[in-house]
Amino acid sequence: MASILIVDDDEDLRPMLVSVLVDAGHEVRSAGDGGVALRLLKQAPADLVVTDLVMPEKEGLELIQEVRQLFPHLKVIAMSGGVWGPRHNFLPVASRLGADRVLAKPFSVHTFMDLVSEVLRM
Repeated sequence: MASILIVDDDEDLRPMLVSVLVDAGHEVRSAGDGGVALRLLKQAPADLVVTDLVMPEKEGLELIQEVRQLFPHLKVIAMSGGVWGPRHNFLPVASRLGADRVLAKPFSVHTFMDLVSEVLRM
């Protein structure tokens, strides 16, 4: 199975995503912001990063840019609940910055796991 890093400041969502991925047989680490995530990636590589976009400290768009520079082949899924209209929809920006796929919150566990499987097969 894959090594996956979950990056989200939501203290309810992050452990739930970790749990479903571990149950599926993946090796999973997690971080509450992009700065911690980059430190973890430098310590040990991952096959996939799943990152929220709106977080305190280092946010997801910054993280995607740095991941693309440091780890160009690392797969990235960007997720965000910050879809408050066309001026604040960060998911298209995440795609332009290099996210392999984007996912709007809220989403079902089934949708999440299907997307993870799809990206890992890429």
